[in-house]
Amino acid sequence: MLLAAVAQTSDLVAATASRSAKVGLVADLLRRARPGDVPVLVAYLSGQLTQRRSGVGYAALRDLPAAAETATLELLEVDGAFDRIAAVSGAGAALERRRQLHDLLARATGGEQRLLTGLVSSELRQGALEGVLLAAVATAGGVGEPAVRGAVTLAGAVAPVAAAVLAEGSAGLARFRLRPGQPLRPMLAQSAGSASDALERVGGVGGLEWKLDGIRVQVHRLDGEVSVFTRTLDDITERVPELAEEVLALPGSSLVLDGEVIALAPDGRPLPFQVTGSRVGRRLDVAVARERVPLSAFFFDALHVDGDDLVAERGDGRWAALEAAVPAALRVPRLVTGSAEEAERFFAAAVARGHEGVVAKSLSVPYALGRRGAGWVKVKPVHTLDLVVLAAEWGHGRRTGVLSNLHLGARDPDGSYGPPGGFVMLGKTFKGLTDALLAWQTEQLLARAVDQDRSQVRVRPELVVEVAFDGVQSSSRYPSGLTLRFARVLRYRPDKTAAESDTVAAVRALH
Repeated sequence: MLLAAVAQTSDLVAATASRSAKVGLVADLLRRARPGDVPVLVAYLSGQLTQRRSGVGYAALRDLPAAAETATLELLEVDGAFDRIAAVSGAGAALERRRQLHDLLARATGGEQRLLTGLVSSELRQGALEGVLLAAVATAGGVGEPAVRGAVTLAGAVAPVAAAVLAEGSAGLARFRLRPGQPLRPMLAQSAGSASDALERVGGVGGLEWKLDGIRVQVHRLDGEVSVFTRTLDDITERVPELAEEVLALPGSSLVLDGEVIALAPDGRPLPFQVTGSRVGRRLDVAVARERVPLSAFFFDALHVDGDDLVAERGDGRWAALEAAVPAALRVPRLVTGSAEEAERFFAAAVARGHEGVVAKSLSVPYALGRRGAGWVKVKPVHTLDLVVLAAEWGHGRRTGVLSNLHLGARDPDGSYGPPGGFVMLGKTFKGLTDALLAWQTEQLLARAVDQDRSQVRVRPELVVEVAFDGVQSSSRYPSGLTLRFARVLRYRPDKTAAESDTVAAVRALH
């Protein structure tokens, strides 16, 4: 399949607001795909490269070569080129990756360049989200969408299901079953502003559980073999041997458990997320890492116990199975209540212990694999700061031509990190920006520009923006040693001057 066909469909999907039209366009493209094209095609339609990490950053997207006039690139040829780019390492790797990328882009038409730069920058927002893609797979294969969705949740990815459906129709779906050792896409939670609101949204009576600030894990056991997977289905078994030991010590022969792994201080309070993340994410000497940062596991769901698949069971039934299979010390604290007052007290107690908040869970819904269903609703304290925009980066893909990624700064009145009265950068964000806000901020920031190049515009520190975030963490990247977790723009504050913005000291107090 030519890459041009994918680029053309991507443009057409982006240009229509009709979901049915999007589904029809994607389904038509899927029907035309050769079997070997399907995994790459599905990834590209989802806005992702198959390599996940290509090693190519925004800087490589500057000064792009002129577009080719004729479409010649094959889909699998492009995927192979990104394999080679991702494999580049050693001295001069960034320059070599950029050279190879530009060689590829020089052979791409204008539409293909838009597609490829959107994939590289992770800013391909053409509207073919998973819901559209699953419906298109069902349409192209002549099967029901619920059956496709169920198979995808068990497979952990769209691509293998799409390949099976397009090749065999409904018969291809039979191979996707829950098997201990094969990771499943985890159920996700919606958000609410308060514990009482969350309780109401799950039916008025529900199970409230502490929301731990650790690493989501899915632990599979089949006889004497244990596998541990992250939320993104990465296998981390070798990095967390204590989890394997704890699960092997449980009675029974086969288990699939959903939970969290976290590093705790001696008093039981959670250590900063970075400590857990570093222990799980880095490939160090496991024995040494385990000695320095022991991990604790807390489970909150059972998907399979000794031959019984529980995904379709009610929430209270799965919890009962978890209680029977896992001791209390390995279960997350839980309260079943219909009282708003009790819910708020439970939330306050979790936060007081240093945890993220709570999750309210319906007692009746099944486990909605891979979906942010209404059966789980999370509640976290909302932190906000009024920060100053120091610079902004030009957007890519759908945001080409507007200033997108904001550089956020806090006021430094005492000059602890530079000249007194200056501003210290805390991080960046492009989240929370609507099209209207992007257009407005581009006009406002350009009017305040003091210096610019092809990638960014530095501005007078005048515009104050209210930013929400999940927490403050240590960072060696910024002068203050701090950065914000999951920062997103709430609104600009024209009613505030830069002199009224929050200080680095206020941020450090939150840390």
